[in-house]
Amino acid sequence: NVFSISLSEIPLFLSQLNIFKGYKGGKAFTKDKIFIEAENFEYNKTTLVLIAENNVILNDKIRNIKVEAEKILYNKKEEIIIADGNVVLRDNKKNLRLKASKILVNNKNREIEAFQNVEFDDLNLNINVISDKALYFDNENKIVVNDNVEFNDLINNISLNADEIIYQKNLNKIYSKGLTTALIESNYSFKSKDVVFLKDEMRLFSSEKTSIKDSNNNLYELDSFDYQVEKEFLKGENILVTENYKMSSNEKDKYFFKSGFIDFKNKYYKTGPAKIFIRKNIFDRSENDPRIYGQSSNHKNGVTTLKKAVFTSCKRTDKCPPWQIEASEIKHDRNKKQIIYDNSILKLYDVPIFYFPKFFHPDPTVDRQSGFLLPKLSNSNVLGSSISTPYFHVISENKDMTFNPTLFSKNTKMIQTEYRQENKHSSLIADVGLTNGFKTSSTNKKENINHIFAKLEKKINLSNFLTGELNFFLERVSKDTYLKIFSDYINNNVLKPNNTDVLKSGLDFDLEHSDYSISGGAEIYEDLSKIQSDRYQYVMPYYNYSHQPLFNNFGTIEFDSSGNNVLENTNQIESRIINNFKFSTNDKIFENFGLKNNVNFYLKNLNSLGKNSTTYKSSPQIELLSLIEMNTELPMIKESEIYDKMLTPKLSLRINPGEMKNHSTDKRNINANNIFNINRLGIDDSFESGNSLTFGVDYKKTKKDNSKKYIEYKFATVFRDENEPNISPQTSLNDKNSYLFGSIDNKMSEYLKLNYNFAIDNNIENFMYNSIGLNFSLNNFVTEFNFIEEESDLGNTNLFENVTKYQINENNSFGFKTRKNREINLTEYYDLVYEYNNDCLTAGVRYKKTYYEDRDLKPSENLMFTISFYPLTAIQQSVK
Repeated sequence: NVFSISLSEIPLFLSQLNIFKGYKGGKAFTKDKIFIEAENFEYNKTTLVLIAENNVILNDKIRNIKVEAEKILYNKKEEIIIADGNVVLRDNKKNLRLKASKILVNNKNREIEAFQNVEFDDLNLNINVISDKALYFDNENKIVVNDNVEFNDLINNISLNADEIIYQKNLNKIYSKGLTTALIESNYSFKSKDVVFLKDEMRLFSSEKTSIKDSNNNLYELDSFDYQVEKEFLKGENILVTENYKMSSNEKDKYFFKSGFIDFKNKYYKTGPAKIFIRKNIFDRSENDPRIYGQSSNHKNGVTTLKKAVFTSCKRTDKCPPWQIEASEIKHDRNKKQIIYDNSILKLYDVPIFYFPKFFHPDPTVDRQSGFLLPKLSNSNVLGSSISTPYFHVISENKDMTFNPTLFSKNTKMIQTEYRQENKHSSLIADVGLTNGFKTSSTNKKENINHIFAKLEKKINLSNFLTGELNFFLERVSKDTYLKIFSDYINNNVLKPNNTDVLKSGLDFDLEHSDYSISGGAEIYEDLSKIQSDRYQYVMPYYNYSHQPLFNNFGTIEFDSSGNNVLENTNQIESRIINNFKFSTNDKIFENFGLKNNVNFYLKNLNSLGKNSTTYKSSPQIELLSLIEMNTELPMIKESEIYDKMLTPKLSLRINPGEMKNHSTDKRNINANNIFNINRLGIDDSFESGNSLTFGVDYKKTKKDNSKKYIEYKFATVFRDENEPNISPQTSLNDKNSYLFGSIDNKMSEYLKLNYNFAIDNNIENFMYNSIGLNFSLNNFVTEFNFIEEESDLGNTNLFENVTKYQINENNSFGFKTRKNREINLTEYYDLVYEYNNDCLTAGVRYKKTYYEDRDLKPSENLMFTISFYPLTAIQQSVK
């Protein structure tokens, strides 16, 4: 009376077990309208258990539920239905579908439990849920899914992953338990806990800590969040935004908002108290922590505004920053790439220094944008106090210029313009300056002076060469002392001449081939320290050629060539072409004796022509010069547990059968470190004449630990068969027996380093040259002494200088410099400085007294105060 069963054939009845079995199809149904269709049936009258197998379909007509499976067990006594094998359950009344490997239906409490490969679908709302386990409460319209849950809103492209998700069908409410991730429209990735999703409101929220990543590599971290999906609108508390979060810590900006909302769709946000931490390397100083704090902030149309804001780049500490700018409003316009300040005050350790009603500067991230750069205050002993306000102007994509007017307190005005142009294969940079009202000390009259420096670099693409460059350069000033007076006001160090007394103009080229290299050009030198008629030297043209060395089993062959035409001293002309050949044998080591030997053969072809020259004749001359060099050394090594010791006697025999040019007036410093060089005289048009034997001994003692401590001695002298008048007496190599040259390099103490070079006369009685460098360092104290003394033909220099620095602590230091010319018993200068330095502020007091005098430059004595607010500006002021 429990089941009514109809079968296609007469069932098999097992009377002892009260079991009916039927095959080849049939149907069963109950009084409460549950219908079952299957291929095979088995019914136990005692237990009231019905088992249906093969293509089983169960229909609950009252609840409008349909179940399809490979096997269904229906326990009528317990009102439990177990479906197994590719189970599909449909709640047609609610339009829900449940798939699983196994489903258990409890009709008493209206619960449906699914196991393994569970997939739940709300066909009305296009919602899909995948998990390993699900529990469906039919009477509560609720489904609970567990274990590796994936929830998908297919219409709105929303997916959630969690350990457990609860879906309330009647409320269209989904909420998760535990760790939850969500992906919305592939644009926003959420990671949170206990998330609630209201389907009708399209709203996602949680009161737990949350992180959100967007498709632009921005990371949002919040203590709680509320996100409106359709509006792309986010509200939260304690919001930390990291731009480009995948970059290193020094390359990303961070924003912290106490509370606020962000409109992703319209790119707008408004917050309460805000802190913006700009990436650390934005000012090329990684120890900085540039940041802006504000009482409120908003962002709209690419413009970020902070009210009652403070900006500083100083390192973050618990103390007040060394400097900061307070403003009623700081605005960052990303469209114009500008930072604009309203009613701003520059404070030094919280003390107001300057007030600016309004000013702006380019965004630090921008490379090129028209606008004013930061002003600079300075001071000069000759020009007085000054202020400059540079303006940068973008002309086009590859052209820009900087206009920099400077006003001096001594009624002098300077206008400087720097022009830059970058093309695909060339670049041009020029610096032009005009100074009005400069009063010279010689005439006491005002005059206008100027300068122009320019450089053009062009790449040359030639098929036979690897690389090629062509350069034009120009250096010109209208006053001889211009560079010494205005050196600190010429901002471009690429163009500024290295020597304040020598200007260089001309053109050159450089070509690199796989087998050789060649360079050349034409140059004009102007020596500003000479009289007008003799100050110019013209080198036009000149060239240098060098072939790659050729190697064989016997040695190495090298070839190079150079030539130039030089006009100097008004009417003195010298033209020459020099070809050099060198053959060096491979080192030959005699193992029985330990000797290492090699032989070098040098050939020089000199082609020369001179006019009013003391070196070259007025008719063309072709000369072939040669030199043979034979080198021998005997390295001897002695090892111990603590030290390695090496003693190396050396001999160099040089034979020159020809003559050399007259270089008796050349200046050249010979010492133990260069005496074995083949061109120790520093000449290129001839070889050192005569026959000479250079003898030397090197000794080095090195400690074997990691301290790299050592002491090294070198001694050397030169013997020749006769005096050579064409060699400069300053070298002493013109005599049959030169001075004894020596050096001592001592690094055997971590506190003391000594470098000593000397030369002793032939009688080993008088020191003709002494050069001592002594460096002593102990903890934070470092002092260095340098002493140079020359006697007789070597010169008459006698100088003593000292550089001392004491690092009081991490931020404070004291320094002292002085140099005394003992020849004339005159101290050239004193330089005493105290400096305070941290990551964003440098301040110092310097006392400097100079005795140097050169036309407009006079001896001076001043006390100077300097302060630099990095990266804003620098100020210096002197008190005489």
